[in-house]
Amino acid sequence: MPLPDDFVPPKLPDVPATPKDAATVMLVRDAAAHGGGHGIEVFLQRRVAGMAFAGGMTVFPGGGLDQRDMDSTASAVAWYGPDASAWAAWFGCETSLARGLVCAAVRETFEESGVLLAGDADGAIVADSTPYHDAREALISRDLSLAAFLDDAGLVLRADLLRPWASWVTPAEEPRRYDARFFLAALPEGQRADDATSETESSAWHRPADALAEADAGQRPMMPPTRVTLAELAEYDTVASALAARREIPRIEPTIVRDSEGVRVEFSLPRGE
Repeated sequence: MPLPDDFVPPKLPDVPATPKDAATVMLVRDAAAHGGGHGIEVFLQRRVAGMAFAGGMTVFPGGGLDQRDMDSTASAVAWYGPDASAWAAWFGCETSLARGLVCAAVRETFEESGVLLAGDADGAIVADSTPYHDAREALISRDLSLAAFLDDAGLVLRADLLRPWASWVTPAEEPRRYDARFFLAALPEGQRADDATSETESSAWHRPADALAEADAGQRPMMPPTRVTLAELAEYDTVASALAARREIPRIEPTIVRDSEGVRVEFSLPRGE
């Protein structure tokens, strides 16, 4: 996959940076339920151009783990759905890290889009996240941990609303590297995703194929993992079919190739992708 001139990383350093664990969430909804006709839509954000990592790129909500996503308090988070050991098996990591990744996925989705993947003790999924606006701001400023927020609000983390999707590692040439696990989640009924985050300049729902067409036309810069994931999502007609997909989740680590043809990124996808 060719790289644009303004996104060519430096040559491989003597000692590559250690990737930081991260969680990325593709929020999807059925287009027909929102006046958009056939297929699914995915929530995309364009990052502020001046950001140190992926500035100006189109991305899904997500970010790095906060250490508190993995601390002893996080292990006591009220939790509904597949337990940490199941996520560890899917992502091929330690159970403690898997728990932290799920917590980070829920936290980052709330911080960056206002969508809260949680419910009450009776099993009802949150249908309006606006009453938790102050908590969202405190999470963003790191004045509040996800565990403390959920406990104070009497909420349960809904791991059953997430699906494991992929695992991508930033190339070794990059000074900032992430070991990002990709999750899929349907927009909970009644909730809305917003653009109330300082990290992005715009946010909106897009059909995957439309976003890819804009990328091909040079109108929507995006990194290879985003392009690949959008192409995968474009194969599904409904949110239900995407959520039901059974996927292999190998750790994909692209490499940067420089030769007479220019600079490009190469990687291998699991069979059938």
